[in-house]
Amino acid sequence: MSRPTIIVVGNGMVGYKFCEKLVSKSPGFEVIVFGEEPRHAYDRVHLSEYFNGKSADDLSLSSRSWYAENGITLYLGDPIQEINRITQTVHSLSGLTLKYDYVVLATGSSAFVPDIAGVEKEGVFVYRTIEDLELIKSCAINAKNGAVMGGGLLGLEAAKALIDLGIQETHVIEFAPRLMPRQIDSAGSAMLQSKLKELGLHVHLNRSTSYIAGDHKIEALHFNDESVLAVDMLVISAGIRPRDELAKLAGLQTGTRGGIMVNEKMQTSDERIFAIGECALYEGMIYGLVAPGYEMADIVVNQLTNGSKLFYGYDMSTKLKLIGVDVASFGDAFITEPDCRTIVFEDTHKGVYKRINISLDGKYLLGGILIGDADAYNILLQTVNNKLVLPPNPENLILGSRGGAENEGAGIMSLPDDALICSCEAVNKASICSAVTDLGVTGIDGIKKCTKAGTGCGGCVPLVKDLIAGTMKANGQYIKNVICEHFDYSRQELFDLVKINKIKSYDLVLDHFGKGDGCEVCKPAVASIMSSLWNDVIVKQDTIQDSNDRFLANIQKGGTYSVVPRIPGGEITPDKLIVLGHVAKRYGLYTKITGGQRIDMFGAHLNDLPAIWEELIDAGFESGHAYGKALRTVKSCVGSTWCRFGLHDSVTFAIEIEDRYKGIRAPHKIKGGVSGCVRECAEAQAKDFGIIATEKGWNLYICGNGGSKPQHAQLLATDIDKETLVKYLDRFLMFYIKTAEPLSRTATWLNKMEGGLSYLKNVIVNDSLGIAAQLEEEMQSLVDTYHCEWKEVINNPDLRKRFTHFVNMPEEKDPSVQFEPMREQVKAKW
Repeated sequence: MSRPTIIVVGNGMVGYKFCEKLVSKSPGFEVIVFGEEPRHAYDRVHLSEYFNGKSADDLSLSSRSWYAENGITLYLGDPIQEINRITQTVHSLSGLTLKYDYVVLATGSSAFVPDIAGVEKEGVFVYRTIEDLELIKSCAINAKNGAVMGGGLLGLEAAKALIDLGIQETHVIEFAPRLMPRQIDSAGSAMLQSKLKELGLHVHLNRSTSYIAGDHKIEALHFNDESVLAVDMLVISAGIRPRDELAKLAGLQTGTRGGIMVNEKMQTSDERIFAIGECALYEGMIYGLVAPGYEMADIVVNQLTNGSKLFYGYDMSTKLKLIGVDVASFGDAFITEPDCRTIVFEDTHKGVYKRINISLDGKYLLGGILIGDADAYNILLQTVNNKLVLPPNPENLILGSRGGAENEGAGIMSLPDDALICSCEAVNKASICSAVTDLGVTGIDGIKKCTKAGTGCGGCVPLVKDLIAGTMKANGQYIKNVICEHFDYSRQELFDLVKINKIKSYDLVLDHFGKGDGCEVCKPAVASIMSSLWNDVIVKQDTIQDSNDRFLANIQKGGTYSVVPRIPGGEITPDKLIVLGHVAKRYGLYTKITGGQRIDMFGAHLNDLPAIWEELIDAGFESGHAYGKALRTVKSCVGSTWCRFGLHDSVTFAIEIEDRYKGIRAPHKIKGGVSGCVRECAEAQAKDFGIIATEKGWNLYICGNGGSKPQHAQLLATDIDKETLVKYLDRFLMFYIKTAEPLSRTATWLNKMEGGLSYLKNVIVNDSLGIAAQLEEEMQSLVDTYHCEWKEVINNPDLRKRFTHFVNMPEEKDPSVQFEPMREQVKAKW
């Protein structure tokens, strides 16, 4: 008996997912796939990463051989032209005619292009496929000003792409009065707009384009308000249009505004033809996210294998990182009072906006919006979807617990078993817990393999990790926080193994204690461990993945670099100031005095870095490690030297502290502060370590943190002398270096430490572990072996060779980087 034939029209993400789900559940079908594009299915969700170095192969969802290995016939670059429902046959562009038992339409959508005069001109693009991106990339080489028409999700992704391509000025044109009008409210949009403005993006709201000017190539956009914007290229991202033309030709029912009408089984008006993804119209709704498309694919597979699963709509909550800014909305984001109670937190200084809508009785979370800090998105979404009862103080959901209280709320382990954890793959809590309990899976990679959770957009991964840890803890299992899939050790364990075995190269660490080839997670972590142990020049370690460490400078947008010499305590001589001025003028650098009492210089070409640093080092400067996971600065006030309130000389002490710990590598960057009195002008209590003068000596504070999640430092010791303070600081920093996880700030490290400050104080002050002398000795060894990394580079011809834009033309600079005046300085434009 022959197998039923399923013809899949469309080889995008949803069409591929249908095939993947079908072959995993039933081998009883002959599956034939027709794709319009010349390549097999790839990840459109992360399409912008194509401009960050990812190739088409990197974005591919599978190899071409996968189809043959699973008995699937694949035709690429050969779209279906006609479906004959009477003869149950399809006809392709190449002339193939095949008979079917079922058809699955996964034709997706195309970019909506407004009917604007001039839209056909050269330099106007849409943003949908890899081929589109290649055309955009080619045009951007000679473009200076670019615009994106559309301020929604995809429009902002396209804007990021133009910035990544080095466009000097990027504009976003939005017809609505706010950005992302379907996802966030006016206040959230205003916050997002201010964040994007800081990144150099120009936003134009309430703008309607009347026509595109230019002879044959775009030159300017003319708006209905008679304003004009000169541009060299335009990317249109004004929405999507369902690809339903094939369905219309076949006589299937479609919506008045487009889309193939389907029922809860994903059947069209012909029960043998299904539609899934962005081409499907369910109860008047087109779902423009990948997760609903995956759910639709699962529904059809279920129907074809005699299941009873149905589609009743889909939650469109979403979390994204747009141009480096967290944006999320969930549940009923737009409900307003008096139909609910609204709690809003807004911090314009840090660019954070949080809004939650709760029921009138205060029991349930209805929805919300997060801008700038969306870490709580997953648990908030689960709280909405599973109708969990809120804690007595629901504002803590966005503000965090205050007054020393423990975190409120039931947490992830209280979610019901059917709570949907991974929406892309429809994986619930019970499936993940079962994998941990019954199959012994203890890591995210194992969960991905056996449940598929986290293999889609990846947004659920933090929640999955918490669920693994919670399940293991509930089962009384030891929770081992390994670095990654290539090392079955925590950072602390690997630190000790590298030290004991005196290993000084990544390849040897991998050979002795790891497996595979390593990844972008473990390579910098191991590099950090070896630098913290042996204090070797970090650029000698060829396996480092962090571009900042690779070039001993922070890479800025557009491809230029920053130059940040160390200025301990902010104290600098007139001669050194003159040198900085000469260097900045000679190399056309933008200069700025930072909050850490240093002078930063921006806009340096890669091949100029060694020459710049050679001049600076000859003048007595050293590397400021602004690029590294190391000590950055020790900020100081003027103290008793100048201030009438100063109790002690905070400047001298700050310089001594910075000189002691400079260049020492750690799991994350470290910042310090020394204040000459309790007026706290150096903001020492917002630093990883803070020192404040008292009448009897100094108070030492530890584990504070500024940035997006500020946390006050906690008092470790009071009224101590300088010698004792340095001892405690040696112990504290060395204990942190040895025991913290990769990329953990000291505040996070302390928050996760069992016993908290009491335990840490016992270790540092009371020497409860008997390791105080060892910690001091190890720190002194790092202090004694300090070297300026840039001095090592400029004196080493082999290391200097790395700093070139073009290997075959080492003296040439990147022609895409240009400069223009800004406030009487020069500023790199991209």
